[in-house]
Amino acid sequence: MMKFRYTIMYVENVEQTLAFYEQAFGLERAFLHESGDYGELNTGDTKLSFSSLALMTSLGKHPSSGNPHSPNFEIAFETDDVAGNLANALKTGAELVQKVEEMPWGQTTAYVRDLNGYLVEICTAVAG
Repeated sequence: MMKFRYTIMYVENVEQTLAFYEQAFGLERAFLHESGDYGELNTGDTKLSFSSLALMTSLGKHPSSGNPHSPNFEIAFETDDVAGNLANALKTGAELVQKVEEMPWGQTTAYVRDLNGYLVEICTAVAG
């Protein structure tokens, strides 16, 4: 059986991105390679990782940081305090995309863009 182990997002500055996620979402840094081109956050069994665009380009992967106004994926952090966590993320530089809303399926959600333009959902568990 295979395990889903990493989500790796391509960013300009790995160390700056790790610091942002630590401050905005209260995550803990697990690792930053001495080159500064790769780092991980403690997020449970699946690691949230960042690799520099420069490194991925040097490896021939032709990365793109995407279009922040037309995202093709999101990452989501589950919490019991969406409003409080949203306020903290905004205070540390996240850009508001959607204020706190109650969804018809019983979930509370809010959305921000991180400093790289990636879409981040802050949400409660799905009721059910």
